[in-house]
Parts: sequence; structure tokens; C-alpha cells
Amino acid sequence: MSIFCIGRNYVAHAHELGNEVPTAPVIFMKPSAALLAPGKNFTIPSFTNDLHYEGELVLRVIKQGKNLKGINVLDYCDAITVGIDFTARDLQSKLKEKGLPWEKAKAFDDAAIIGNWVPLSASILTKPIHFSLHKNGSIVQDGDSSLMIFPLATILESITEYFTIYPGDLIYTGTPVGVGPTLKGDVFEGYLEANQVFSVKVNP
Repeated sequence: MSIFCIGRNYVAHAHELGNEVPTAPVIFMKPSAALLAPGKNFTIPSFTNDLHYEGELVLRVIKQGKNLKGINVLDYCDAITVGIDFTARDLQSKLKEKGLPWEKAKAFDDAAIIGNWVPLSASILTKPIHFSLHKNGSIVQDGDSSLMIFPLATILESITEYFTIYPGDLIYTGTPVGVGPTLKGDVFEGYLEANQVFSVKVNP
């Protein structure tokens, strides 16, 4: 299983981190070991003092594809949910300053949270998809797929220009504005529309 991720896919998020707004999808990857096991609490790694949460929509791939184009691109995915892409922001900044790859800040063990899957039906795709991330009972991120710089179909086209996708692969589609620190004891809840799809506690 591969985990594909899109960075800086919302203008406001790019601005909040002081990054340029991209002109093409920014693609990076996490290994399968980055996926937190269902029912497991999250533990903040010892190598960071500034861990950020990033809530986002996640697609699940259902069939193999390469160089996808056209109106049926999303037929290669069968479900959608909300997840978290954790980022060791302090480590990422140090690596970026040196021009080094920043997988250590993004792709470490348990760095990806995934919610319960919802079928990717035609009705879901006919309107903007709303999602939110709650921290300790308060909304910290409120997202809408219509605000994406690169929509879902464009993301799939871009990924498959370089990589073959396979059944079971995951695609994290980028985070909206509102990322922030993760602290011991925090509880995160992800919502797709009005439905909660995950709840994860950070170990104290």
C-alpha cells in the first residue's frame, strides 16, 4: 500500500505557513508504517517539540491506474473519509533550510490517521464536500473541497502521471487553513459533513 499526499492545496493554508501558492500539485509520500492502527492512541515522537495536526479529505483507490485522464478519473476510487497528516514542523523547517528531503518530518511511524470510509457516490461528488477537524471539542479546521487549488480529479491525474496507483492506496488531498500544535492528552475528532468518522486520543 502506498500513501500519496498533496501539500499546499488550499491558498489560505499556503499563506499561513508563508509558502508560495503552487502551480502544480505538490506530491509527497508516506510508507504504510505511517498509518496509525485502528483503535490505537497516538504518541508524540520524541524528536519533535512542535508537532502539527493537518486534517484533510482522503480517497481510497479501488483499481490499478496509470496516466489517468478524463471525466471518469474518480472511478478509480471507491470511498472517501477524513484523516490527519501529522507534521513535525520544527524538524521540517530545519530540513527545508538545508535543502534536504523532509520525509522524517512527515512520514514517521503513525503519522497518518484515517477515519471510517464512506462510499464515494455520485451524490457526494455533485456538490462541495465539507469536512472538519475538532480538537478537544472545538473546531480547529473547517474545510470544503471547492476551496482546493487542485480538485480531486486533477490530483489523481497528477499522481498517475508519475506513479501507478493500486487497490488499497490512499490519497491525502491537502489541508485547509487552521493547522496547529498537537499536545499530550489532546483528543481529535474528524467529521465528513455532519458525521464523525474518527476519534483519536494523544497519549498523555
